[in-house]
Formats: sequence, structure tokens, C-alpha cells
Amino acid sequence: MNLRFVEAFHWAVALKSVTRAAEKLNITQSALSSRIAVLETELGVLLLDRRDKLFRLTVAGQRFHDLSQNLLVMQTQIKEEMGSATMRSRVLRIGAIESVVHSWLAPWLKHMQAEHTDFELELTVETSPILVDQLQRGKQDMVFAALPASGEGIRTRTLPSMAMNFVGHKVLHARLLYKLRDLLGFDLLTFQRGSQPHVALLELFRSAGSETPRVHAIQSVSAMVQLVEAGFGIATLPRAAVDHLSLRLPLRILQTDVVLEPLPVHASYREDPTSHLTDAALASAVDHATQRPRPTRRATTAG
Repeated sequence: MNLRFVEAFHWAVALKSVTRAAEKLNITQSALSSRIAVLETELGVLLLDRRDKLFRLTVAGQRFHDLSQNLLVMQTQIKEEMGSATMRSRVLRIGAIESVVHSWLAPWLKHMQAEHTDFELELTVETSPILVDQLQRGKQDMVFAALPASGEGIRTRTLPSMAMNFVGHKVLHARLLYKLRDLLGFDLLTFQRGSQPHVALLELFRSAGSETPRVHAIQSVSAMVQLVEAGFGIATLPRAAVDHLSLRLPLRILQTDVVLEPLPVHASYREDPTSHLTDAALASAVDHATQRPRPTRRATTAG
């Protein structure tokens, strides 16, 4: 039994779509369908119910999928123990919000590069709702977002939240302390409308019985930073990102008499019985997000 054909069947079931499974494995839809058909011929049973356009397993297909997980896990263990030099490169499709990109993402990826010599990266930077949707549709293997993802075969781990601060221009916003009423005199910049930072900022003024400030909803951290640099207004940004950006840009964290709600961060990923790379990536990401990076060593990961 060709285990690549078993892998093709697994991803079709996990993603509930032959099309999405073919995209993940970087093969054509017809090739993936052919692999499943060969399995059916070899097993002498139908695995998929093809009577309509809905993706449905037969009873035999469900049973085979349950059993096939053991085959794929065993394949991974054998590759680990019998030598990894002949294993093909593994592509890890990662999605991240900009707050993560501007904080610990680069050091983490540098660590992954050193630890896993067969690691290849596909990185997408998007907003949380888009990343969650992409993971659920099988277009990402792991995403770091402000929202947790859910669904069959998807797991989520909560990472340390990011402290949020009001950030201004170090020359234009030089006051030692800004009270909440002082901030009303400035245009405020935060993340897209309806996001946690946007809602939290409006609630901060509302709960204080203050008038509503003028708030600009900006999807991009980079755009917010450029607007602050140009003197357009004051932004709410993760401190971890500002600590990096302020080394080369005229940014300043403002001292205020109020505290912003932290930005939640979740690592959501899809279980993969064909590789331990996702598990290794998650453990490493948790270390970097909690500022406990592991010592780097040269090695090759299991496929």
C-alpha cells in the first residue's frame, strides 16, 4: 500500500474536500482523486460516496481513515529512527498578524531555520478573521492570531497576551503624562473596526464617561507607524512591536493614567499525523512568545 496515497486520502477527509487536499499536497485534483481510486481498488471497497457533490465518507471509508492514522504515525516514527537524510523538505504554511510579525516572529523563524534543515516556509500576514478562515479551509498549517480557530482536527493554544500602549512621536508627543482627557485632543489610531483593540479603546472612553474620541481604524501596523511618524496622531500598538520599531523610528510609548487591555494571541494549528514538524514549531513558538528561546543546534527534523 502506497503511503502517499493514504496521506492523500487523509487530507481529503481532514479538509473535507478533494480540491483543498490537492492544494495542500501541491498536486492536481485529478491526481489526488486517482490516488484515492487506487486505494479503493486495492482495498476492494468504496471509501467516498460519490452520488452527489457533497463530500461524504462511506462506512468503510470512515473505518479506513481511523486505521490509516496509525499507518501515518508509524511512517513518521520510522523515518525518525531510520535516518532523516533521505526525507524530502517539509513546507510549513504559517499565517500571522502584524503584531506578531513585528515582535517575536523573526527570531522564532531564525531558530526554526537552524533547528530544522529541511524546513521550508510559506508566510502569510493577514488580519485575524482571514487567518482563522484560511486555517479552517486548509490553506494554512498554523496561524498566530488574536482569535482562536475551531473545527475538526484543529487545536488552539493560548499564548501570552501582548501589552498594549499608546504610542506617539517622540518629538511631537513629549509630555511626561497624558491623561485620558488629554488624548481627546488627538486623532487616535487602532486596528480594524470591530477588532479587540478597536472595541477596547472605545470602551475605555465609554466606561470613563468621556466623550467619544476620533478613532481611525487601520488594518496595518506598518501604516499606523508611518502615520504616527508623520504626526497624524497617536496609535495603540503592542509594546513588544514598539520596542523593536523604536530602535530605528521616532516612536515613544506614552505614559498615561489608564491601562489598555492586552492583545490576546492564539496559536491555532491543524493536526498532522504525517509529520512532527508542526508540533516542533508550536513548542518553539511558545518558547519565543514567552521569551524563553531554546538554545540553537543544527539538526534535521523528521518528516
